[in-house]
Amino acid sequence: MTDALLEELLRARQTRTPCVLATVAATTGSVPREAGSKMLVYGDGTSSGTIGGGKFEALVVEDSLAALRAGKPRLKTYPLHEASDCSFGAICGGEATVLIEPQNLNASVTLIGGGHCSRAIAKLAMDCGMHVTVVEDRAELLRDFPSSALAVCDLAAPDFIARREWLAHDALLLVSRNHELDQQALAAALAVDGIAYIGMMGSRRKVRHVFDALQAAGMSEAQLSRDHAPLGLDIGADSPAEIAVSVIAELLKVQRGRSGEHLRAQVSGV
Repeated sequence: MTDALLEELLRARQTRTPCVLATVAATTGSVPREAGSKMLVYGDGTSSGTIGGGKFEALVVEDSLAALRAGKPRLKTYPLHEASDCSFGAICGGEATVLIEPQNLNASVTLIGGGHCSRAIAKLAMDCGMHVTVVEDRAELLRDFPSSALAVCDLAAPDFIARREWLAHDALLLVSRNHELDQQALAAALAVDGIAYIGMMGSRRKVRHVFDALQAAGMSEAQLSRDHAPLGLDIGADSPAEIAVSVIAELLKVQRGRSGEHLRAQVSGV
């Protein structure tokens, strides 16, 4: 893989851009490109790099998009000669076996706000293997987040939420410094389909205040019910670290469709 293509792949993974890495794994006879040739195929059908061009490459793009939708890798051999019933008219004379790998985009947490609780949640989420994005207009706060977190400082939260391509298992946590910012972000989030989990931090009084304001603006109870607010499980959390445990525990519970009951309740005779 060239340095440029590797950097592009890493950038796509960091920004959670759906893509597939297609690699010529083996060849026999005459083929357009040698084993090890690679290309990236994006969810919109565009590609970067080449494994041979022409109808062969077009078929690999098509199969890559199918693999991306299924979320499963596949190994497929493409005959590039007239002798095979599966040939598509190529006359190179050989065969190419291609490994098609949808890139595994781990569960993602987007935090609106960069305060103490946000930093604690971000740390625990990353320890759990999640990709973290932080949207915060105070650049000095973003310096305290791990370098692997994606920091967004130049875009207001509602604009970021509206423009982002949300994927399955993505979570949006509203933990900003005041209820006005959370209210604006929540309004934007409830106007978008596909966000698996929306949660807002705050007291019951704050939640009621925000909900009342959004209802007055025309938001329905059904829409507001998508918001887990106040977010987290009731474990008596007090410190930012404890709040992070409460929040991530609820997030995992919702994402994985689990009951959240005591494990001992599932053991017969206990």
